[in-house]
Amino acid sequence: MKLIIMTKSTFFVEEDKILTTLFEAGMDNLHLYKPGSEPVYSERLLTLLSEDFYGKITVHDHFYLKEEFRLKGIHLNNCQAEVPASYRGNISRTCHRIDELKENKKRSNYVFLKTLFNSQSNPSDKSTLTMEELREASRRGLIDKKVYAMGGMNLDNISVAKELGFGGVVICGDLWNRFDIHNELDYKALISHFEKLRKAVE
Repeated sequence: MKLIIMTKSTFFVEEDKILTTLFEAGMDNLHLYKPGSEPVYSERLLTLLSEDFYGKITVHDHFYLKEEFRLKGIHLNNCQAEVPASYRGNISRTCHRIDELKENKKRSNYVFLKTLFNSQSNPSDKSTLTMEELREASRRGLIDKKVYAMGGMNLDNISVAKELGFGGVVICGDLWNRFDIHNELDYKALISHFEKLRKAVE
């Protein structure tokens, strides 16, 4: 099972140091998600990271960064979004409904299915899928190794995603809520939690 870490939606001072430590601890798929931000801030963050990590980063916006920094790929935040005309490379997408999975799996390297549980990073993002719907989708083979569970995913419910046959999980709040960007400098608890997450998906 794959483990995808999504960045906090905002930039913060210690971010490059934490991301570097996460990569060194084995993170191999980071989604750079900074909605509504100016591209210059993403550029700055990328320049603070080692080039060795660029091939493990997927961008959700400012798709030119993919070529400029030789990143892993681009992510479309909804299934209706068009792939840039000249783009060649890895593509992932977010699906919000089970009936979007079949078609979008064919034209993506992998897809996120959102929202399984209430979000831990965005309180207004509530679960939109019932366990009954998810079990039926699993039974029909719509949920498979190309579909990653997103929304409220944490250490406690990774086992649910495994049972349903998801190929991976997308973690955001469960990780970043362990570090107070305004008052803390020590991020050992965050790294320790990442290591537990890695073990849980094995």
